[in-house]
Order: sequence, then structure tokens, then C-alpha cells
Amino acid sequence: MPVSLLLIVIVAAPFLTALVAASFPSNARNAEAWLSGTLSLALLAIALSLYPQVVDGGVVRSEIEWLPSLGLNLVFRIDGFAWLFCVLITGIGFLVVLYTRYYMSPKDPVPRFFAFLLAFMGAMLGLVTSGNIIQLAIFWELTSLISFLLIGYWYHRGDARDGARMALIVTATGGLALFAGLLVIGHIVGSYDLDVVLASGDTIRNHPLYTVALILVLLGAMTKSAQFPFQFWLPHAMAAPTPVSAYLHSATMVKAGVFLLVRFWPVMSGTDGWFWIVTFSGLITLVIGAYAALFQRDLKGLLAYSTISHLGLITTLLGMGTQLALVAAIFHIANHAAFKASLFMAAGIIDHETGTRDIRRLSGLYRLMPFTATLAVIASAAMAGVPLLNGFLSKEMFFTETAEFDPNMFVNLALPIGATIAGMFSVAYSLRFVHGVFFGPPPDKLDKVPHEPPALMRRPIEFLVFICLAIGIIPGITIGPYLATAVAGVLDGDIPYYSLSIWHGFNLPLVMSIVALVGGALLYVALYRYLNGDRDGTPLLHRFRGQRIFEMVLVTVTGRWARALNGIFGTRRLQPQLLIIVALAVAVGVLPLWGRVDPLVAPPTPFDPVFAFIWLVGGACALAAAYQAKFHRFAAMILLGGAGLVTCMTFVWFSAPDLALTQLVVEIATTVLILLGLRWLPQRLPNVTMDQKVRDRFRRYRDMVIAGVAGLGLAVTAYLVMTRPAIDGISSYFVENAYSQGGGTNIVNVMLVDFRAFDTFGEIAVLGVVALIVFSLLRRFRPASESVGKPQQQVVQNAFDTDTPERNPGDTIAAYLLVPSQIMQWLFPVIIVVAVYLFMRGHDLPGGGFVGGLTMSIAFILQYMAGGTRWVEDRLRILPVIWIGSGLAIALLTGLGSWLFGYPFLTTYFQYADIPWIGRVPLATALLFDLGVFLLVVGSTVLILIALAHQSVRAPRASRAARRSAEAETGGAN
Repeated sequence: MPVSLLLIVIVAAPFLTALVAASFPSNARNAEAWLSGTLSLALLAIALSLYPQVVDGGVVRSEIEWLPSLGLNLVFRIDGFAWLFCVLITGIGFLVVLYTRYYMSPKDPVPRFFAFLLAFMGAMLGLVTSGNIIQLAIFWELTSLISFLLIGYWYHRGDARDGARMALIVTATGGLALFAGLLVIGHIVGSYDLDVVLASGDTIRNHPLYTVALILVLLGAMTKSAQFPFQFWLPHAMAAPTPVSAYLHSATMVKAGVFLLVRFWPVMSGTDGWFWIVTFSGLITLVIGAYAALFQRDLKGLLAYSTISHLGLITTLLGMGTQLALVAAIFHIANHAAFKASLFMAAGIIDHETGTRDIRRLSGLYRLMPFTATLAVIASAAMAGVPLLNGFLSKEMFFTETAEFDPNMFVNLALPIGATIAGMFSVAYSLRFVHGVFFGPPPDKLDKVPHEPPALMRRPIEFLVFICLAIGIIPGITIGPYLATAVAGVLDGDIPYYSLSIWHGFNLPLVMSIVALVGGALLYVALYRYLNGDRDGTPLLHRFRGQRIFEMVLVTVTGRWARALNGIFGTRRLQPQLLIIVALAVAVGVLPLWGRVDPLVAPPTPFDPVFAFIWLVGGACALAAAYQAKFHRFAAMILLGGAGLVTCMTFVWFSAPDLALTQLVVEIATTVLILLGLRWLPQRLPNVTMDQKVRDRFRRYRDMVIAGVAGLGLAVTAYLVMTRPAIDGISSYFVENAYSQGGGTNIVNVMLVDFRAFDTFGEIAVLGVVALIVFSLLRRFRPASESVGKPQQQVVQNAFDTDTPERNPGDTIAAYLLVPSQIMQWLFPVIIVVAVYLFMRGHDLPGGGFVGGLTMSIAFILQYMAGGTRWVEDRLRILPVIWIGSGLAIALLTGLGSWLFGYPFLTTYFQYADIPWIGRVPLATALLFDLGVFLLVVGSTVLILIALAHQSVRAPRASRAARRSAEAETGGAN
């Protein structure tokens, strides 16, 4: 398999496997674990196989053309640094899967868990391998979304829902800031390609927008990696299952922020803004996180705050701006992943075997769980920076960098003192984890007797602890080459000299380490009684809870401000909402054109009285519809349809048959759907007072003026476009290339399904979403009680706003339109044939998927008018959601198919084919895309029809026997 194709497999395989995992039965825990574990191992093997290509600054790229004209292609690239993250994501992912098999209860919905976990793995792999910064932003937000699902996995718990919501709001908001920052960077550089951006460091740093881009990018990174002042969300994410916590804290979610800082280090570091913001945000986070970790009662809470602290350590190093600090940061990223994943898994085993994570209830577990205790002690020592373990080496490098002389006296003192204090607290909370849980008297208040977990549940911890020992003892052999490869990937092959030796002599960093170790042990002894007391909360910090500030901001924004804006602009009436929308549209349209438009000069065009008469009729219909809306809604709807028919005739007059066909079928479909919606409008109430009459008259005149201004503005704009001097525009390109490149003579349809197919795909996706939203909103809506049981009568009564004599509720709309229902049913196959005919001829003659789909929708609408929704659903068995999904899938697969032949997304291919008895006919892949449009339009229209019509039919769908019983009582109501 080509190397470039392996990159696509690494990103795509987890998402595809997640779909498979979601389809497994709930009791298939072993199958889920086998599937997820096999995939993780396979992806790890692929990542390891790419190592020879990324050594010494090598880069592997795979590019798929998506929108090349806009610079938005799918680009996957892997260098040494991205390779290191791929190994961490897939390797620790495999260990987490193995651990999950024994941790999760058979009662949990395990397929959903593994599906989320695999999708999250894919999102992280997509993030670290993105070669386009816009693509990176998309995967960035995808990690926030899927982590929300993982954190809130036990959604029946309030703390899980709150923690997931907090994590999503904070990280997704930061993601929006990051997206804006990446757009600014793309504007500065002139490209969104990551390689181009990484080669433009001087251009970015010297640009006036550098500060804006810096702040936006740092907001994204610091919210994701829980840096001050955004560190509050991470401890609340501990409501997630322990395998999720182990994965998020070690190799994925929270490491994404520091990954971003490292990735953009070559182009954004080296300035005063970078140094002061990044360094001291990291230093504050380092100290606060270590301090708060010491006073936590919950094991996972202690580990969460320690993660915050270690991320602050990495961020501090990256803010210093030196190459050696960058080396230390990358080294600590790998070390932290090893010992933190093992510690979270150990905490999960303790919780699994004892039923609690409260340190005050745990003690003496070393006697009952010696193997787990030994592993946890070694991992805790690595976290504390004890010699001969991996954490000691990277912490020594950190102390070395902070001890470097700086001419700024504040920096010269703050960095080493802050680092040493944080080191002391790190030792203290590590001692509390070890001593408070595994030593002391045997536990006597546990719900069950603890014992060692299954051997395979402990294997991931054993492997990670072995890594901690191996790196700490022989770093040059175990981690040395891979660290150099990662550094070379960031510095483009320029690796500074550094040493991974265990002993560097007696120097200031060693003194700082000794002070941290001894001072941390003394600090723990001094606070032992306080830590094991009954007091809750972190001293000095309990008054500054980030959660409380977050909730106050959330309440202010979504409560007070939202209510204030709703009081100004919000209303349950549709007319005021339309007034605001149209008025804003007029303002937005006028401002850019004010003073920039040449005076209108009428061209010498001949006057046609017939065309003028048609427009007079259309204008009269429009004005009469506006007048009748107050008195006679049904009449207003008919007059509005007359204005639409005049628009249709105008399209025919100007030789636009495709637009005329579309306008005609849209008028037919929307008229019936609006008729169904009229019954929900409130009855007209007569004006009681003169003041109400005056206000009503003022409102109508105001609306008429605004509507007139909006219409006049559109007319002037259209006039300016049509009368501008003839220039070589884009239309000539379509005329010249519609047949040669699109294989069709109908230029309009070729534009929609070929040249502008991406826009069309987005439009049909929006149409499908709108239909689903309409159905979701209306399926629980019930009209007033007096309308239940007499649906069609209520349609007519509300439409005409007049009293209607009592009618048989079993009658259909056809009865009131005086059209025999049998004729409507006979028309069904005829209209279907016409719809297929319009669809098939669309590439060369007026027609196409949209017009054909609406035509077939009219056939279903007629069947509803003849027999009601029960007849349509039970007799025709329409499944509109399947139609929508199938249409969207066909359109998408048609576009993806072009990639298999090396062409951009949605590139059309056409060829002539000899068909027996028909002859030589052109066939284009755009026909398949148009088929997707056809199916989605039918499904969306019918789904909206069902949503609107059901409300007048019955309450939520009952069984067939219940419906028959109800029909016997009501006379067969439809």
C-alpha cells in the first residue's frame, strides 16, 4: 500500500470502525473489545511503519483535492512530532481498550462507549496529521464534541452532564477563537497549507495582525489544555468513566492544546507577547494545579489537578522560546503520557475493587493488592520526579531551563522559584497518593473486600510502568532516537545539542530537585493531620472557584442578557420577526451601495404591452393578497399564488424554462402545505377600541413601506446587473464548457450538478435538515382541543375564518374541493411518470432532480388530499427519512467516487453509451448526483407533509387495532 494512502487509512479507519461498533448488540463486550483492540494495534503498526520516512525531518504527505480553487484540500501530513503523537494515541488507545474490557460493567451500553472512543481516536489522529489549518480546526472542534459524549457517557448522573456541558462550552468556545485565528494566519500567509504556514514565520511575526492571531490561537490552546484561567473545567470532567479519563489526560484531549503550541512554535514564538502570555500562564497553572492537587479527597480529582500542573509545566517551557526548552517540553509530553495513564488506570482499579475513591476511606491496600500497589508507587514516583524514572529526566531539563540567567530580574526569580515550589507540591501530592491509599492500617469502612484485579486488566499498567523505568534508566536507547525525530519534525531538522544522561554533576538544577524532593516530603508530613481531617475545599482557593465564575457567566449570558434581548426582539408572533429580518436585510443591502451606484439610465428597450399587462396582473395579485390577509386568509393565499404564476410566466417570457418549471411545482407544493398550516393560525379578533384600530392601521402602513423598499431595492439591484456594460463574465465560461466538460446541453442543470455541485450538495443537506427539524418540532405539537376529531373541517374553517356547518370528520380535502378522490388516485401513476421523465431529461432539456422530485412530491400530496395521511402511510408505505438519508448518501458517494480516480471532489465524468434499441446516448455521473437530489427532495417534502397533516389526524401513532376501534367510533376519520 502506498505510504500516502496509509495516512488516509489512519484517520478514516477509526470512524468507519466506530460505525461498526455502534451496531453491535449491548451484550457483545468481548466482540467490541476485540474489534477496538485489533484496530488500535493495526493503526499502531501503521504508525510505526512510517518511522523511517520521518527520521531527520522527513515529512509524508497525502493530499486529496476538495476545493483547490479556495485552497481547501484534504491534506494529511506526518512528520516526526506528529508521528510521536500518533504512536501515543494508538498505543495508549490500545491499552485503554484492553483495560476497558474489564472495567466497564456488562450493564453499561458498551457498544456506545467503544463507538465514541474509536471516533475520538479518529478525531485526534485527524488533528495531529492535518496538513491544512482549516482542516485542523475542524478536527479540533470534533474532539470537543466527541469528548462531550465521552464525559457525559453516564448521562443519568447530574455531575456527568454538568461536567460534559462545561467541557464542551469552554473548549468549543476556544475552538471558535482558534478558527478565527487560523483564518487570520491564512490571510497573512496567503495559504491554509500547513507547510506554507510553517515556512512563513518571519512574515507572521512582522505582520500588524500578529497580535490578534496570537491571542486567538492561544485562547484555543489554553482552553483545550486547561491553562489559567481556564483550568476549572478539567476536574469536573472526572465524572467520565476512568478509561476515558486515562485516555483524555495522557495522550489525547488535553494534550491537543500543547500539541498546537508546539506545532506553531516555529512561527509564533520568539516575541514578547508569546513569552509573557504563554510562560506566565503556564507558570501560574503549574503552581495552582500542584497546590490544589494536594488537598483533593478524590483520587481522580488529585490526578486531574496534577494533570493541570504538568500541562502548565509544558506550557511554561514552550513560552520560554528556546530550542532546549522545546526539547524538554516534547520530552515531558511523552513522559507524562506514560505515568499519568498508568496512574488513572490504577485509580480505576482501586475504585473498581473497593467501591470508593475517597482517600480518607482508603488505607493499607498494599497488603491486599500488592501488585497494583507496587505499580502505582513506581508511577507516582515518576510523577514526583524521583531519579531513575522518566519524570525525573524531563523535570531536570525543566529546572535547567528555568535556572538560566535572564536580564529581567522578575523573570530571573519567578521562574526558578515557581518551578521549585511546584516541584515540592508535586512530591507532596504524590506522597499523599501513595501513603494515603496503600500504607497505614487496613481499611475497615469499605463496601467490599478489595483484591487484585484480573491479570489482563493490570497488564496495561505494567507495560506503562516498564516504559517509565526503561526511559529513566537508559534514556539514550529507549527514547533518545524518537525524541530527536520529534524535535527534528518541529525544527525542520535543526536539532540543538542536549544530553539525556542521568547524571550531569552537582549543579543548580540538581539542587532544585533535592529541595523539591525533601521539601515536598516535609510539606506532606506537616500537613498530614490537616489533609486527613474533615475539612473540604482547597485553602485560599475555595473562594475563587472557577466553576462558580463559569456558572455566573453562563447565567448572565443565557439568562439575563438572553431575556433582555428576547424582550426587545423576541415575540411569539411571526410578523414582528419578519419585520426585524426584512428591515435588517434592507439596511445591510443599502449600506454598501449608498453613494457607490451610478445614476440609473434607462436603456432603449421596446415597450411590450402584453408583458406589461402580465406584470400589472401580478402586481395587483400581490397588493390584493396583502390587503386580504387581514380579512380572508384563504383568498390571500390564492392571490399570492397568482403572483407566483406571473413570476413563472416571466421566466417563460425571458426563456428560462428551468426556472419556470421550478417555480410552478414549488407554487403547487407550498400552496397545499401552507393550507395545512393555516388551521394553526389564531382566529381574527375584531378591534374593540379605536386605539387598537389606529395601531393596527399604523402597523399595516409601516409593513407596506418596508416591503416596498425591500422590493424596490431588489428591483434596482437586478436592473443594475442586467443593464451593466457587456463584459466577459462567468456566464460565457458555462456556455462554452457545459457540454465539453459536463456532458449536457442544459446549462442550468449542468451548473447545479457539476460546476456548482458542492453548493448544491450543501443546499440539499440544509433542505434535509430543515425537514427533520420541522418534523421534530411538530410531532409533539397538538392543535387546540376543538380541532381534534374534525381535521379537514378545521382546515376550511380556519382558512376562511367563517363558520362552517358540521361535516363528517371522515371526509377528505378532496370532498371540500369538489374533486372526486378517485380521479386524484388515478393521477398518481401519471404524475410519477412525468416526474421520472423530467428527472431523466434534465441534463439536456429543462428538468432535473429538483423539479422531478417536487413533481413526485405533488403526486404524494394528491394522495393525501384524496385519502389522508393514513392512506398514504399504510397504502404507499412511505419512509421519508430513508429517502432523505439515501439521497444524501448517493450524492456524497458520487462526489467521493471521483477521488478514486485522482480527481477533486464531485468531479463529473461522462461518456457515450450504446444502448440496444435506443442508440448512442450520453451518460454522466452527474445523473447519480441528481438522483440523490431527487430522492432527498421527495423525502423532505413528504416528511413536512406528514408533520403538518398528522396534527389534524390524531395523537401519536397508535396500533392498527386501536386505530380501527377509533375509526368505528368516529365514523372512519382520516
